[in-house]
Amino acid sequence: MIIRAEGLCKSFKRLVKDEKGKKNATIQEEFFAVDHVDLQAGGGEVVGVLGPNGAGKTTLLRMLGCLMKPGEGRVVLADDEGREISGNVEIKKHIGYLSGNTRLYQRLSARELMHTIADIYGMDEKAADARIEEITEILDLSSFIDNRIERLSTGQTQRVSIARCLVHSPSVYIFDEPTLGLDILSSESIVDFMMGERDHGRTVLYSTHYMEEAQYLCDRILMMYKGHIVAEGTPEELMDKTGTKNLRETFRKMIEEEI
Repeated sequence: MIIRAEGLCKSFKRLVKDEKGKKNATIQEEFFAVDHVDLQAGGGEVVGVLGPNGAGKTTLLRMLGCLMKPGEGRVVLADDEGREISGNVEIKKHIGYLSGNTRLYQRLSARELMHTIADIYGMDEKAADARIEEITEILDLSSFIDNRIERLSTGQTQRVSIARCLVHSPSVYIFDEPTLGLDILSSESIVDFMMGERDHGRTVLYSTHYMEEAQYLCDRILMMYKGHIVAEGTPEELMDKTGTKNLRETFRKMIEEEI
């Protein structure tokens, strides 16, 4: 499955500061969080979306996931033969979207949550049971799958959040800061999962502030700054271009050049 952005734009309004540095509640200015962005990601690759705070990463990913309507441009989802899938609802059926601050129903167990998601997607009970057992094995949920989510650790809760995204067997994953605030073991399990889905031909779009993680995981990097994609390539290509030894140095040098 191929996901493509064509001229995506999204603008917002912000308060203007006066000469004393105070925000003027009566004057607003428009700015582009995402400014005419084109990109494409295909099956069997992890594409990293990197950039400093305020670069537009989350806004871009939310538009790609059809959670936010673009001001301009469009999101295209197509199969391997190039046949386009039309409509936000149909596109959403093929996408699993996860952010680092995803909120779950605290009083449900992980199993109950997945059954609820299965019902939303119209899966019959037998198929849902089989899929939930498969996900339980993939993410090692068996020791806490019937515990209420409110009683789970941060790492366990994030695994349940990923499980929520897997129920309908999406072809495209959009992960926005999925390892934010997690311990090393929990982070590794999520990174391993993304690599496994890539190896199964899934499309993965992924944003992070952890440069070492991105260097290890990503097949291709999109570097964002002030709503634009300012660089694109494999981690090795970007490091060669900037004469740096690791992606952290690459990131710092590219942003300094843009400022």
